[in-house]
Amino acid sequence: MKTRRILLLLQACMLLTIASAQSVIDIQVKKTTATVNPDMYGIFFEDINYGADGGLYAELVKNRSFEFPDHLMGWKTIGEVSIVRTSPFDRNPHALRMLGAAGLENEGFFGMGFRADESYRFSVWARALEGKTANLQVGLNGLGCADCQAQLTIDSPEWKKYTVVLSAPNTAKGTLSLLLSGGAVEIDHVSLFPVNTFNGHENGLRRDLAEALRDLHPGVFRFPGGCIIEGNTLQTRYQWKNSVGPVENRPLNENKWRDAMADRFSPDYYQSYGLGFYEYFLLAEEIGAAPLPVLNCGMACEFVNDITKEGDWLVPLAELQPYIDDALDLIEFANGDPAKNKWAALRAEMGHPAPFNLKYLAIGNEQWGEHVAPRLKLFAEQIRKKYPYIQMVGTAGASPEGEEFDRMWREMRTLKVDLVDEHFYCTPEWCLNAATRYDKYPRKGPKVFAGEYACHAFGLFKSENGFASALCEAAIMTGYERNADVVRLATYAPLFAHVEGWQWRPDLIWFDAHNTYRTASYYVQQLFACNKGTHVLFTQMAGAPVAGQNGIYATAVLDKPTGEVIVKIVNVARSEANITLNLHGLKGTRNATITTLQSADDKADNIGHEEQVSPLITEQTLSLPAASLCLAPRSFTVIRLKK
Repeated sequence: MKTRRILLLLQACMLLTIASAQSVIDIQVKKTTATVNPDMYGIFFEDINYGADGGLYAELVKNRSFEFPDHLMGWKTIGEVSIVRTSPFDRNPHALRMLGAAGLENEGFFGMGFRADESYRFSVWARALEGKTANLQVGLNGLGCADCQAQLTIDSPEWKKYTVVLSAPNTAKGTLSLLLSGGAVEIDHVSLFPVNTFNGHENGLRRDLAEALRDLHPGVFRFPGGCIIEGNTLQTRYQWKNSVGPVENRPLNENKWRDAMADRFSPDYYQSYGLGFYEYFLLAEEIGAAPLPVLNCGMACEFVNDITKEGDWLVPLAELQPYIDDALDLIEFANGDPAKNKWAALRAEMGHPAPFNLKYLAIGNEQWGEHVAPRLKLFAEQIRKKYPYIQMVGTAGASPEGEEFDRMWREMRTLKVDLVDEHFYCTPEWCLNAATRYDKYPRKGPKVFAGEYACHAFGLFKSENGFASALCEAAIMTGYERNADVVRLATYAPLFAHVEGWQWRPDLIWFDAHNTYRTASYYVQQLFACNKGTHVLFTQMAGAPVAGQNGIYATAVLDKPTGEVIVKIVNVARSEANITLNLHGLKGTRNATITTLQSADDKADNIGHEEQVSPLITEQTLSLPAASLCLAPRSFTVIRLKK
């Protein structure tokens, strides 16, 4: 967390202005109302906004296996160059033949981001033709450096992997070039990765983006979608079995988001599956999050298909078993014994003999209608029989309210799923009102997974990523936490967005070729995750939950391992708020760490410039049981009272 520690209290003040109104928050520190799920606050990843290829997945080469429908998309060519079907990889059958003096240049994803003094690992599968060796010159262009190149001698008539490491002397955007000086070669799977990936994995992740995820301290990691799970057609749905095994032989798939937004058409947006289910599980483990994979339930995207008619968008129930087998096999891939199961053996072969400890599994994304429940019923019967410890996640559809939402909830209760996935991308007014949404939810039956949500403060789906959105998200999250016995998981969406290639906004983390931009919404998520505590404390204002009185939203938790009391307060008003915290059951003085996220500019976004909004940490000694604070206007404050 980027913070500044200041000894003098700036945003909270001990002296109240006599003339101003005062809000009293009563917290019963000896009365807990719910336990907080350790996995409560997490992240959701979908390959939207170039979040995987061109983003989190550190591969710099676009169309590296020449499998795009336009086989040379992303490449410029010189000389005699042609596409051939001679690849050694059966699921990526195309290769490229170069004869004589020929060359290639790859543009990457909006340019390749090279960093000063960083090393880059180039690799290519190649073979020499005509019984002769050939020299291939590899270069990093755009760096103003004549030495950013290396020679590879292609010396075998058999397919073979060649590797060389190059260095960048300065930071710039550039391209990759390959020049053949003579002879004839065929090449495939042309790859360029920074050596310094997250945790050093060769088929790895962009370090700064993965570190941003780690720094969120997420409890759960939902992947890989989202709508790409469904696909525009069943043929283009995400199939996890295509995303594991040797990376060179993972087949290309169309990305649903390449043409989902008419005004944001992205013709070069495909899924290489280089970032696949093994990498997702590994990332979850390395950032300390519980994995929550999502699988297709036998339905393509209902938004782009005529769901009034049965057709090729819908798998007949009698033909659903292969989809169910995918779910059963995934559990084995994640948790199984390599000596007893082929999918578990593949996990071990890929480098992880130990299980990934999968405990959550979602079937379907945000389907609705009469076809959903019968399919989930078939999945549930077989999953529960063989793996009763798996918590199954069902769906409430695409809307957070209305007749269809209510019907889907009734069906999920009948199926007795463990969690119901609710999605809402809504206005500030909706989010603030929804801070009491879960107060009257039934306490028995399926729990809530707020699987996709964000406040769109400046217009739906094309909203600016401003502070106003973050503040309203903090307000609704106090409602999640107060009702932690009902809301067991929550993940903001979408996660990533490329500043030059987004389809949807707002988003949690923005990035370009060189930089990562953590939004105000990012810091809200981080503050909740790092201060979730273990038990919710009974907290009220004037005898009611603190959910909008005088513009204040609040919740309090106890962290039993440390003995700390943690209070979260949102002030959505445009004026200071004088607060008295009545901490019933405590007395004397306690040291407190007070973290404040505040901005007078609703549109402050942190994107493309120095951070305008970031947490400010101060230290203060509070007199108890009644502690007085002055909250800044338009602010989110976390008070952590030390034992």
